[in-house]
Order: sequence, then C-alpha cells, then structure tokens
Amino acid sequence: MTRTIMISDIHGCIVPLNRLLEEIAFDSSSDQLVLLGDYVDRGPRSREVVERVMELVQDYGAVALRGNHDQRLVDLILTEDAHVQAKFMEHGGLQTLHSYCDFIGDNMNVERMLQARSHIRAHYEHHIHFLNELPYYYEDENHICVHAGLNPHYPNWKDQPLLDFMYIKNDFIRAKTKVDKKVVFGHTRAMEIHGVSDIWFQEDKIGIDGGCAYGMQLNCLIYENGHYSTQAIKNKSSSL
Repeated sequence: MTRTIMISDIHGCIVPLNRLLEEIAFDSSSDQLVLLGDYVDRGPRSREVVERVMELVQDYGAVALRGNHDQRLVDLILTEDAHVQAKFMEHGGLQTLHSYCDFIGDNMNVERMLQARSHIRAHYEHHIHFLNELPYYYEDENHICVHAGLNPHYPNWKDQPLLDFMYIKNDFIRAKTKVDKKVVFGHTRAMEIHGVSDIWFQEDKIGIDGGCAYGMQLNCLIYENGHYSTQAIKNKSSSL
C-alpha cells in the first residue's frame, strides 16, 4: 500500500465523508483506509454512514474500528438496560433514531423507544451485527490506531480493559506512551486538546477528531513514505 489514510468520528456526517474520500482520491488498490470509530449519533445521517462504512470494509478493504457511540447503539438494541437507553439519548442518540426510523418524532417516550428499537432490530440487524464485530484497534508497522487511546497504567497495552479503547481521555493524552509506534486516535476533539480543530501532532501520538458533527471539520491523516499530510472538510452545513 502506498498510503495509509486515517479518519475518525464521522458521527452521521455522510456528505463530508464522501467529499473527503473524493478530494484525497481514495484508491483501494493502493491505499489502506482506517476508520477509527464513532459512525453514529449527533449528525443526521447515521444509517447512511454505517452503510457506507460497511461498503468500504467489504468492497474496498478498509479497516473499521469500534467507537463508544457505536457500542452504545449495539447495547441499545441488544439489551433492555434503562441506563444504556438514557446514556444513548444523552449523547446524540435521538439523531440516530431519526436516521433509522422516520416515524420517530422529537418527543421520545418509553413507547417510541420500544418502537424504534424493534424497527432497527427487524430491519437493520445486519448493521448491528457489523458494529458488534468491529475490532478495538489496528496495528501496522508504524502506527497503533484506536478510537480513544491506550491506558498508560498497563505495561502491555493489549491487556487494558476494552472500555479504555473506546473511552479513555486525559490519562492517555497527558502521559507519554509506552509503545514504539505512533498512536493515532479520535474520541477527544482536537479543539479540546489544543484549541483548534486541526489534527494534533505529538512525538508519540496524533489526535485526529475534528469535531465534524459539532459544525467544525472532518479530518484525514495521510501517511505516505514516512511523511504525514492532512486534509479536512469544513462542515457548517445542516445537510451533513
């Protein structure tokens, strides 16, 4: 592969994703595409993003990792946990339900939640199965790609709890990693780390979440022949 292309935290923003892949002239015959999770919630077109990610994995050899929002959707459908349902709605889940269920209005209640879950289970079981099978990390010769980060308290990062791959923040960001490869991660918006949405580069780690669903941008990190370049799609459109 000539290029490794890394994108994270798409969050239902299908238009920026497709534009980004077009602008960088993604070619699966020479590019390895790695998607770092969080395909759903907050943005308006989660269903279409999941379908696109499935296509990229199945037909174009992309690697797709599991994000915490993807896990929440899986848990929403596969469990009856009221806490899971509350967390799902608290973190942008209503937009996901709108994307999958055109009969769902803005005023969610117990009955509508049940209807939405039943509809998704009946018509989009393949989406849930796909998300529930996603790996937590991807490693190549130069990078460890993960949605959230590596827990510095584990000498062997592969031994860390699975939740850390999806949720860890400051403990990872503030500590020097114990690995000899660059760790590429999303989850924590670059704006939260260094005040701008552009990719955050450090000696040991690279944060690529541009906050697309917050009206900022969808970032792309490109690694080619030992060098990095970036591309971003600014996102201030309600079409997302």
